[in-house]
Amino acid sequence: MTSVITGDIIKSRNVDNPNKWLVPLKGLLKKITPTQKAWEIFRGDSFQVEIPDPREAFLAAVRIKSVIKSVNGLDVRISIGVGKKRYRSFNISESTGEAFIFSGEQFELLKKEKINLAIKTKNLKLNEELNLYFRLMLIAMDNWTTNAAEIVNLNIANPDFSQKELGELIGIKQNSVSERQKRAFLEDIFRLDKMYRNKIEIL
Repeated sequence: MTSVITGDIIKSRNVDNPNKWLVPLKGLLKKITPTQKAWEIFRGDSFQVEIPDPREAFLAAVRIKSVIKSVNGLDVRISIGVGKKRYRSFNISESTGEAFIFSGEQFELLKKEKINLAIKTKNLKLNEELNLYFRLMLIAMDNWTTNAAEIVNLNIANPDFSQKELGELIGIKQNSVSERQKRAFLEDIFRLDKMYRNKIEIL
């Protein structure tokens, strides 16, 4: 069992210098995957990444979104596919299996339905349940400010850091970190992640 994230950058052409989002995205993908062949950026603003442990997929998607929304004016569309992998190629785009098919199929639906995050597994009831939770969470995540997105990324990258330590990383006070976390609905994101992990584990 594995998971595959397929995504693209929304309004990428509105940014004069693509390196503003491309460099941080590449840096993140290198951190969240074990090897270079587990991710790829293609067609300029689209990407695909395999997350070998499906339990990590939701938080990986949240972190990708936080990195992209840290750039003013940008957002990202992300589909998660969870399932078996039949064939691994040197390039992720040539690998096959349920997870790859599910991720691609769900991604096409995202564009039609104008939703920015969804999942597809072989369990239809689970898909319906998780996608409802995702839609509700998107009410907050789609409206993150760049500051809120930045603090989400920092929190996920440094789970053991206190608010004071996180503030020192970006030069703000502890109370400002707390305010940004609340505006980002960070506590609710972590609650949803815990629930997601429990449900994916029994697939």
